[in-house]
Amino acid sequence: MSIVPKENIEVIAQSIGINNLSSDVALALAPDVEYRLREIMQEAIKCMRHSRRTRLSVDDVDAALNLRNVEPIYGFSSGGQLRFKKAVGYRDLFYIDDRDVDFKDVVEAPLPKAPLDTAVFCHWLAIDGVQPAIPENAPVSVIAAPSDAKRSEHKDEGVAVDIKLPVKHILSRELQLYFDKITELVVSKSDSVLFKEALVSLATDSGLHPLVPYFTCFIADEVSRGLNDYHLLFALMRVVWSLLQNPHIQIEPYLHQLMPPVVTCLVAKRLGNRFADNHWELRDFTAKLVASICKRFGHVYNTLQTRLTKTLLNAFLDPKRALTQHYGAIQGLTALGPNVVRLLMLPNLEPYLTLLEPELLLEKQKNEMKRYEAWRVYGALLHAAGHCVYDRLKIFPSLHSPAAHAVWKENARIVTITPSPLPSLVLMSDEIVLDKKGRRNAVNGRHLKASAMLAQVWKDDLDSGSLLVKLFELFGESILSFIPAPEMSLLL
Repeated sequence: MSIVPKENIEVIAQSIGINNLSSDVALALAPDVEYRLREIMQEAIKCMRHSRRTRLSVDDVDAALNLRNVEPIYGFSSGGQLRFKKAVGYRDLFYIDDRDVDFKDVVEAPLPKAPLDTAVFCHWLAIDGVQPAIPENAPVSVIAAPSDAKRSEHKDEGVAVDIKLPVKHILSRELQLYFDKITELVVSKSDSVLFKEALVSLATDSGLHPLVPYFTCFIADEVSRGLNDYHLLFALMRVVWSLLQNPHIQIEPYLHQLMPPVVTCLVAKRLGNRFADNHWELRDFTAKLVASICKRFGHVYNTLQTRLTKTLLNAFLDPKRALTQHYGAIQGLTALGPNVVRLLMLPNLEPYLTLLEPELLLEKQKNEMKRYEAWRVYGALLHAAGHCVYDRLKIFPSLHSPAAHAVWKENARIVTITPSPLPSLVLMSDEIVLDKKGRRNAVNGRHLKASAMLAQVWKDDLDSGSLLVKLFELFGESILSFIPAPEMSLLL
C-alpha cells in the first residue's frame, strides 16, 4: 500500500552500486522509506510555520534534516531571481532559463563563511546601575555625552549632528501599552472603577519592575506641574502606595526620586483648590505614606528618617510658613511615632500655641478660612499630644490586682502576699516567713529587686503625670478623652 513503488527502491539501490537487491527486500524497504519521507516533510512544514511563511522552501527541508541528525542536501543554488522564458509553439507554457555555469569559476570561487549554529546566551546590561565592561556591552566612552570641545567643533563646521546613545532601555510593546493606560487613568479617570483595578494590578503584578523608573519620573513631573489639581495629586500618591505594596518590585534605588514629590504633597502651601478640595485628607494620606516608607526602608537608609524629621520640624517651627504647611508637618511627625512627638513637638508646644491662639479667636481673626485652618492645626496638635500621653500610659499594666491568698510549704507555717496595684510586681516587704536558715536572705534579695522595679515605674508614673498636667494646662479637658479609665485612675 506504499506510495513508493519497489521499482524506485531498486533504481536507488543500483545508483549506489547494489545490483543484486531482491524484490522482497525492495518491497519491505518501500514502506519505511515512505515513513521517513513523511517525517522529514512534517518537520519541514513545522520549520516553515515557525518562520511565519506559507510556502515551503529547500531551507526548510535542510533544517528538518538537521533536526533529525541527517546530513543535509548539498548543491549549488543561485542567489539571483529566476528567469522564465516562453516556450516556442506553446501559448501558456514557460520554462526557467538555466544559464550555463563554468565549472572552473565555481571551483575557484572563494568559499563562503561557515554559518554559525543558533544559540542563546545572556549577559548583564547593568548591575546596580553600573554597566560591566564586557565585549557584549558598548564602552562607556561611546555612551557618554560629547565634551564641550567636540560640541564646539560640530558648531564650527555648521553640521547638525544628532547623537544617539547606542544602548537604550527597551520595553516590550505590552509594557508600553500598560504604562500608557495607567498614566491615562491617573491623569483623567482617577475616580473610575478601572483606576481602582489598576491600583490592585500595580500592587500585585510581578512583571512591572522595568516600569519603576518610568513611573518615578512620571510622578515627579506630574506633582511639580499639577499642584493645583487635587484629584491628580491624590491619584499619584495612591500609585506610590500601590508600588510600595508590590513585593516583586525593588523600589529602594528610586526612593531618592520618590521622596521629594511625596514630601511636597505633605507640606506644600497649596494643594488643589483651597476652598473646594479636601486637601487635608491628601495630607493625612501622605503622612501615612511617609511613615510607611520610613518604617520599611529606615534600616536600609540610616539617614532617611533623620532627614525627613528635620524637614518636617523646620516646617513646623517656621512662623513664616502657612497654617496648611504646619498641619502637614504635624501630621507627618505624628505618623512617625509617639517618641518623635514627645521629644520634638511637645517641648515646642507651649510657644507654638501662644502664636496660634490669636488665629483661633473670632475677635482677632476675621478671616473665616484662616480661622478654620487654625482650628485644624489645633486639632492635629491635640490628637498628637493625646496619643503621646496614651502611649506613655500603656507601659503600666492593668490595675486589677490578684486576691490575697495563703500558701502552705514544708517546714513553714504560712506566707501571706500583700496584693499589689501592679500585678507584675510582688511586694515582699510585708511577708511573714517562719522558716529556718537562708530564707530571710532570699526574701531580702527579691525585696531589693522589686523595689528597684517599683522605683522605675514610679519615676515613669511621675513623668507621665507631669506630662499630663502640662498638656491639661494647654488643652484643657479635651486631652482627657485620649486616656482610658484605668490609666486615668492610676494618675489620679
